[in-house]
Amino acid sequence: MNKEAIFLLIHGGHIIDPSQGIDQIGDLLIAEGKIVQVGDTAIQSSSFSAMLRPNEIGAQHLDARGLVVCPGFIDLHCHLREPGFEDKETIATGTKAAAIGGFTTVCCMANTNPPLDTPAAVDWVKQKASRDGSVAVLPIGCVTKGRKGEELTDMAGLATSGVLAFSDDGDPVTNSRLMRRAMEYSRDLGLPIIDHCEDKTLSENGIINEGRISAKLGLKGIPAAAEEVIVARDLILAKQTRARLHISHASTKGSVELIRRAKEEGISVTAEVTPHHLTLTEERIMGKASNEPFDTNAKVNPPLRTEEDIRALIKGLKDGVIDAIATDHAPHTLADKICGLELAAFGISVFETAFGCLMGLVHEGKIGLTMLISKLTCEPAKVIGRNGELGTLKAGAPANITILDPDREWIVDSRNFASKGKNTPYDGYKFKGKVMATIANGRMVYIDDSLLSNTLSLEGRGRR
Repeated sequence: MNKEAIFLLIHGGHIIDPSQGIDQIGDLLIAEGKIVQVGDTAIQSSSFSAMLRPNEIGAQHLDARGLVVCPGFIDLHCHLREPGFEDKETIATGTKAAAIGGFTTVCCMANTNPPLDTPAAVDWVKQKASRDGSVAVLPIGCVTKGRKGEELTDMAGLATSGVLAFSDDGDPVTNSRLMRRAMEYSRDLGLPIIDHCEDKTLSENGIINEGRISAKLGLKGIPAAAEEVIVARDLILAKQTRARLHISHASTKGSVELIRRAKEEGISVTAEVTPHHLTLTEERIMGKASNEPFDTNAKVNPPLRTEEDIRALIKGLKDGVIDAIATDHAPHTLADKICGLELAAFGISVFETAFGCLMGLVHEGKIGLTMLISKLTCEPAKVIGRNGELGTLKAGAPANITILDPDREWIVDSRNFASKGKNTPYDGYKFKGKVMATIANGRMVYIDDSLLSNTLSLEGRGRR
């Protein structure tokens, strides 16, 4: 679909929209960047033609038979690195990778240089994203100035500048009194705190999960308690302040149970989990084969945990304790990872592998496809208060749409990533399930080469 396209008819796809309970074969009509109609196959080219004004241009038809059509994915947690770390990623490269991964909206964390701790810094990112972004970028503002954990930012000013939440992600707010004040302000502003839960006195110098593998390899471990201590503290503070708290990258069974009990008590808490914490264990650090050296691409914070933790996280998803799946996309340079395990940076480049690896859970019968789509669309929209606007195919909503082939097999080759970050532990893995096209605000920002022949102008001409 070219940039000038005004009308697009997506025909014959399996439409799944958890926000409206839609699960049917049908058509979807887009006009001027908005969803106009979703329904059965009654939308015909003749009625489509009747909608066009004289001399209208840019009308196209996409044959989606055999494919799934769903709301565009929303990522609550990513690192676009710009400004300050453009060698790792830029807004242009990161959002292009996001589009390939099916994401039409991404929420970028504030740990840039300078950090997003002033309205001016936030405005810069918004303007840069408007110019260079393939998909929508929603900035998250810092809780503390410089992310130093010493003094609160002008949270009201940041809210006015358009941040959707506050977070010092990458570091916790260690001072409990300061965190309490931050929650009070965020409550009054109607925005959540996105919490990086890590007690660094427990995790200091840790490399991988503290447990059987760290003991076997003689490596300093990061205990589950390092996460759970801060989860527990901030749930208590959220209860006291009645603030909205969002737990980022939950990784342990204990965290799931703490969040479960908090929800049962009526505490305003939501939580996310990453694709890698749902699909990889601590053993992955040893490489895919026993004779390989440590795989620094599997070094991430919080660390990959155990099979027991994965089972708890999946159960948390199914029970509604975990509200969303977020990537924590953390691209790094080759130099950041081609070094000793102790020196290697924490983080995984995730945008382009997220859906493929998560479909493994669907094909294994651990979660359903509709639930997976829900955790990537309408439920993240609720967390940031954009439900009804994002994560839905409702008529009148912005045309943010992802088209999927749940059975398409493909092999991960990080050399072909649009992201500057090639740091993935999934390199060489075969996945079953692929994003085939992504439409952001009515504009086709990604289409798989194999789908090009399915996209025609109304008159039957080939894709321009």
